[in-house]
Amino acid sequence: MRIAASVQKLEPYVPGEQPKARDVVKLNTNENPYPPSPEVSKVLASFDLDRLRRYPDPNFTEIRHRLAEIWNTVPERIFVGNGSDEVLTLAARAFVDDHEAIGSFDPSYSLYKTLAAIRCVPFVGSPLAEDFAWAEPVLRGENGAPVALFLLTNPNAPTSVAYPKAKIAAFAKTFPGVTMVDEAYADFADEDCVDLATAPDNRNVVVMRTLSKSFSLAGLRLGYCIGPADLIEALYKVKDSYNVDAIAQDVALAALYDLRWMKANVAKVTATRGRVKAELEKRGWQMPDSQSNFLFAKPPAKAGETAHETAERIFDALRGRHIYVRYFRGPKTGDRLRVTIGDNADMDRLLQALDEIA
Repeated sequence: MRIAASVQKLEPYVPGEQPKARDVVKLNTNENPYPPSPEVSKVLASFDLDRLRRYPDPNFTEIRHRLAEIWNTVPERIFVGNGSDEVLTLAARAFVDDHEAIGSFDPSYSLYKTLAAIRCVPFVGSPLAEDFAWAEPVLRGENGAPVALFLLTNPNAPTSVAYPKAKIAAFAKTFPGVTMVDEAYADFADEDCVDLATAPDNRNVVVMRTLSKSFSLAGLRLGYCIGPADLIEALYKVKDSYNVDAIAQDVALAALYDLRWMKANVAKVTATRGRVKAELEKRGWQMPDSQSNFLFAKPPAKAGETAHETAERIFDALRGRHIYVRYFRGPKTGDRLRVTIGDNADMDRLLQALDEIA
């Protein structure tokens, strides 16, 4: 069996651990601790199984119309995918030629580098400042390949920092390629960039959203993006024939018609986020002001340990207590833990464990 050379040397994206034990506090994959809208249950209970004999709507007609209502745009400017990760994969196909590159900030969502490797084009990382604030994007690779697609997670992951919309707009105005703003966490932030994507004169900004975080539907796998009609059409050209199943489309539509439920859950998460941040700071932890549903927190280094050793030790100790957070090794991220905001009981259990570990 022959495996392509590019795949043989590929470093795959590593998702957060999915523990099998029941009595766990799972704070490692930025899932929402609260259930999705009750309307979702109604859809699942009443779904006509006979519909599974037939293919689903390949054009997502009802979902696109609903999203157009929400964002005051037209369905022709909306693409729907099997999770936002599929949207990213298709963007790498549609917007990048073989002699070009994919760029993003560094650190950011680690899947971006993997997508470039799968696409067999260079990945160009733009180092962030020490406080993870906006930095000047690097737009050429070492071999001179120009960045054609800049993937900009906002608020960023794993840092939790949001970049000013004015900075993003100014960058996109001069950038000749496609600026894809990945807004997986934007419902937890103070502002978003959707109006950049829906603006009549927009030529190159695509804003991507997911139902995984704020809508509590990570297990559903549905994402979408908004942008200029010609860029959206290009994504439809390269997608699989029926990339989102019928059940997912119906469930997503029900959730999108219950924005009040989603916003109430977001309010609970952000309230807990503020409380836990304050509690960690009392214990000497340092972290940016989060605009997401997680904290990127640096524990106070223990005597005789480097900051990286302290963070890794706490990560291991928490895991031993069935409390799962995320640890990213490396010079820029290895001194911190990414902690998803769970419900109040989960976060109290985390804080108690941290006091015992210290």
